[in-house]
Amino acid sequence: MHTTKFRAPIVALLLVCLSAPAWSRAAETALSGELATLLAVKNFGEGNVAAGQAWQKVAQAPADQLPVILQAMDSASPLAANWIRAAVDAIAERELKRGGKLPADKLEAFVLATSHDARPRRVAFEWLTKIDATAPDRLIPHMLDDPGADFRREAIERLVATADDLHQAEKKTEALAFYRRAFDKSRDIEQIKALADKLKSLGEQVDLTAHFGFLVKWKMIGPFDNTALAGFDAVYPPEKKIEPAAKYDGKSAPVTWQEHATTDEFGMVDVNAALGKANGVAAYACYEFDSPQERDIDIRLGSPNAHKLWLNGQLLSQSASYHTNEGIDQFIAKGRLKRGKNIILLKSLQNEQKETWAQDWKFQLRVCDAIGTPIPDADSDS
Repeated sequence: MHTTKFRAPIVALLLVCLSAPAWSRAAETALSGELATLLAVKNFGEGNVAAGQAWQKVAQAPADQLPVILQAMDSASPLAANWIRAAVDAIAERELKRGGKLPADKLEAFVLATSHDARPRRVAFEWLTKIDATAPDRLIPHMLDDPGADFRREAIERLVATADDLHQAEKKTEALAFYRRAFDKSRDIEQIKALADKLKSLGEQVDLTAHFGFLVKWKMIGPFDNTALAGFDAVYPPEKKIEPAAKYDGKSAPVTWQEHATTDEFGMVDVNAALGKANGVAAYACYEFDSPQERDIDIRLGSPNAHKLWLNGQLLSQSASYHTNEGIDQFIAKGRLKRGKNIILLKSLQNEQKETWAQDWKFQLRVCDAIGTPIPDADSDS
């Protein structure tokens, strides 16, 4: 039974291995120049004339070249991806209109090849479903760990639907197992929140802090001066060197490093509570993150305040905007952990506005991989 159930995805994955080299060879020959031209298109119309000419040739390619063209989207900018997507659609529509066939096996193989970017995989999936109505039911349930956000979200929606049916049938234990699995696999913020609420309503304990991977134990120092917003570019001592025992001149009094831990389930650190309410000020929050290996990471920040963010002295993100809309993963910075100790340093700034709505001074921060799976600090539970 299990062999039959997984047969189609396994066959498709074998096709990936067998056909990928052929795609690469074809891409290096017939369409390589035109695809390179499409990939080179830039904003403000730069390269549009050449891209238009290249697009005409790509759009006339035979349907069996669709995997080649889709593969070019892996490294495409959003603008270039639009050009390539339009060519894919033109080829597929023309082929079907004249009664031809799309290369279903190759499209399915492309969908299942998670080494490709999620965008072309989604395009391939959309065309596959137009010629094979069984594809969603056959493929989506196996995508709970997919790096493509849409695929993963749809797979989880199916788990939730099953859980809902079980719950309505008064099979609470079975329903809880499906809800819990859906929650554990989910990386979509709103989906996570909805599943957490569902589990809580059924009497289950949910640790949102751990699920997202928010850092909750910080060393903080401040306030420093940010009068007339001058503190954004001012280089205060913590930016030069982290010295835990040091004392510095703050805005109105000497300041030292303080330990602060938040209990907010979404990891929100209230800087006013940690260091005292003030306006026209800057503060620093430092976290020592231990990693057993080198690896690429996202550092994701949510904050309504201006900020600068460093990893091991390298500036990864900055924003001089104050009192913006806030949200989980509002700012996503790409970085690389080294093996051992890593220093995450956040500079958070508050302006001089006195309105009630402008008094929030806070942030939440987490370390995760590219799809939002938390990366734990090897030396801490936070």
